[in-house]
Amino acid sequence: MSDGPSSGHQDIWHLVEDNAGAWDIAGEIPRTVLSELGAAGLLCAEVRKQYGGLGLGSQENGQLTAHAGSLCSSLRSVMTSQGMAAWTIQRLGTRDQRAVFLPQLTGGRLAAVAFSEPDAGSDLGAMTTRVRFDGDTVIVDGSKTWITAAAYADLIVVIAKAGDNAAAVVVPTNAEGVRIEKIPHPMGCRAAGHAQVHLDGVRLPAANVLGGTGLSLPFLVTTALAYGRMSVAWGCVGILRGCLDAVTEHARTRQQFGKPIAEHQLISRRIAELYTAEQVATAVCRHAGECWESSSPDLVIATVLAKHVSATEAVRATASAMQIMASAGASDGHVVARAYRDAKLMEIIEGSSEICQLELARHALATGNRPLRKKEAQ
Repeated sequence: MSDGPSSGHQDIWHLVEDNAGAWDIAGEIPRTVLSELGAAGLLCAEVRKQYGGLGLGSQENGQLTAHAGSLCSSLRSVMTSQGMAAWTIQRLGTRDQRAVFLPQLTGGRLAAVAFSEPDAGSDLGAMTTRVRFDGDTVIVDGSKTWITAAAYADLIVVIAKAGDNAAAVVVPTNAEGVRIEKIPHPMGCRAAGHAQVHLDGVRLPAANVLGGTGLSLPFLVTTALAYGRMSVAWGCVGILRGCLDAVTEHARTRQQFGKPIAEHQLISRRIAELYTAEQVATAVCRHAGECWESSSPDLVIATVLAKHVSATEAVRATASAMQIMASAGASDGHVVARAYRDAKLMEIIEGSSEICQLELARHALATGNRPLRKKEAQ
């Protein structure tokens, strides 16, 4: 990405590349690194320039996300969380709320978005976290589970029930009644700051409720998840690219039976499969990015498709990468070992593979093999 959106920050990217394995083993990214990336606008690069962001389009931001994902999926996960928070504020917040919160997210403060609960994962209708008004304040009660980047966050956008509707509330993590409990030893994205979030009578100004409380839960979820799914999909492209770089270098130099293992047909087949997976994932992400930038009516389903295909390809291809690397890639913290563990989580977060398949099937049943719209055919 020498001419891409990360080209002006090579020092910090080199730092990430050199230390990603150690961060994975330690289960933590230094706060100074995250703050530096945040202050450079790189954690939520689609935020408009008027709020201190880089103002990137979906395609550019996708390539930036893939670059980060090729180096460190834990960092990419933090980027996804920060981007989801910023996107939700941009879409739902009033002008005043955008002016208050977005510059914080492009100025070094960190954020997360809290959906899942102990008994409400894919079934977010079972959510029990509540927001209630009390004069010019609101009170938030509930618990959220496996919230990415919450262990680092200064602000958490909490999705909760509000009477018969739903609300998104910006909750400072230093507010009284907020307790963050870091999840120890997660299987993948170990340094992404996964945590449980406990909210016990958290009283906040009513101005922290984005766009009021008259919002439907499906609308809130779709708004935030659309960004999250795009980010995860591009992150999987990064996982595949990181594996492809490691595997091709290893296959050129590792000798077995008197020749590089790249010259053995079964190894070549696996390398071809890994290359194909990266190309397929990139293609579906680019298509979703085009839908995003053109405000296509197919945006939501294209994003679901990109997330599902990219995550599936990443899981399958990282297993092949591990097989090629063998013991050379089996050390804790190695880029391929990390990718092998991290990829599996990508099939679960931001809508599991099963949920994505249900959405894709519903879309196919509703539309069939419809012809291209006139605009698409031009």
